[in-house]
Amino acid sequence: MLYYQKGIIMRSPKELSLDTKLIETLETFNPGGKAVKGAKLLLEDEEIQATQEYANNVSIVRLGYNDHGPVHMRTVTLNAVIMMGLLRQAGIKTSLENEDCGDFEDSLTAVIFAAMLHDLGMSVGRQDHELHSMYLACPIMSRLLPQVYAGNIQKQAIIRSLALEGISGHMGTRTIHSLEAGVLQVADGVDMKKGRARISIALSQSPRVGNIHQYSANSIEEVRIDRGDEKPIRIEVVMSSEVGLFQVEEVLLAKIAASTAKPHIELYAQVQDEAPKRYL
Repeated sequence: MLYYQKGIIMRSPKELSLDTKLIETLETFNPGGKAVKGAKLLLEDEEIQATQEYANNVSIVRLGYNDHGPVHMRTVTLNAVIMMGLLRQAGIKTSLENEDCGDFEDSLTAVIFAAMLHDLGMSVGRQDHELHSMYLACPIMSRLLPQVYAGNIQKQAIIRSLALEGISGHMGTRTIHSLEAGVLQVADGVDMKKGRARISIALSQSPRVGNIHQYSANSIEEVRIDRGDEKPIRIEVVMSSEVGLFQVEEVLLAKIAASTAKPHIELYAQVQDEAPKRYL
């Protein structure tokens, strides 16, 4: 839903709630740090908001897919931040840390930029939307990153390139190499709760391409991201019916399998009132 007030795009209550959760979570790492500053710039940017809104229109109204707009991109960002925190708690170093190209906060900043911009290409269309997202995101990052890394051209280039890797690989169909990009890949797949399908199901008048995504997503009651028993990250999917297994097995599991973060993830899925099934 797009809200206007005197020609200015306004955020929905859901978006505002996610904004608050995201900033609060980031503040636990480094209050007022680069990741917080970058996130605020992204969340407040009108060009990003407008493109996200139109991407959602194309996805839901024109193509009959589920949510690919501002709520989805904020949810993916929050998912990625939570997973990055769990990896840090477990002592897992990011690719930038291992390569002496940056610290954890630099990696976190790159992941935030990638997550907030990863589906801008849906405003063009579904096919190759991750590539469309890259060229739409690049000038935005070139505009915003100097405000986060003032005077540090090298760090701006590193963060932009790492974020673009994450955007290009978020569908799991292209090989990625950094842990940061792998986290985004999984964070995107984890956003499968039934709220993503609510609008597209309400608009459906007859069978259309994408309906299996709508109805499988509509059976997902809850997705939890917590610390794992054996690995740093535990993902648990709870569904109302077995149709939700399509989302788990065809979408999420495929993304995890292609992700550099796979060695650090436990995956469980269960139909309500039944025993959970472990996939990883």
